[in-house]
Amino acid sequence: MPAKKQIEKEKIVAAAVKIVRNKGMGALNVREIARECKCSTQPIYHAFDRMEQLKQAVVEEIMNICGNFLQKEIDKKEYPEYKAFGMGYIRFAKEEKEFFKYMFMRDRTTETDSPQFGLDEATRMIMKDYGLHKDDSVKLHVEMWAFVHGIATMFATSFLDWEWQTVSEMVTDAFLGFSGKIKGENNGN
Repeated sequence: MPAKKQIEKEKIVAAAVKIVRNKGMGALNVREIARECKCSTQPIYHAFDRMEQLKQAVVEEIMNICGNFLQKEIDKKEYPEYKAFGMGYIRFAKEEKEFFKYMFMRDRTTETDSPQFGLDEATRMIMKDYGLHKDDSVKLHVEMWAFVHGIATMFATSFLDWEWQTVSEMVTDAFLGFSGKIKGENNGN
């Protein structure tokens, strides 16, 4: 009897990520992964005890990909750090539609953890660069995230495909409006 072909977990996760990228999380199943890996389903079951373990590994890889989008945008130094963070989020939605839809557009009513993507990092950036206190920084980020998420969602669903300069100007306008309002509230206006 020939020995079972062993496939590394990394290759299985990479195949699963490719499936999700092209077809969405709903298309992810062991048979589809086996087809992508050009193997039987047995090595996949051997590498992962449960499909939930594999899905968690896929989600972690998608979050790494998202983080890379954010970091690349920050590293370009085209925008202030906080704006680059938001522009990276929008770029992720535009270029990785299925990943974005799964991570940020799924029904979470049965989930116990609250999605607070980047809250701590964004709050730190705002406090450092704009001199706002923590509560005001959190408020500003939440308002900006709602705005940026709306644009990102429109890109992810192909509802629109605005010029990048237009998106940049809109994000700046929203930031100036939200931050001006918060600063005005602090000055009694």
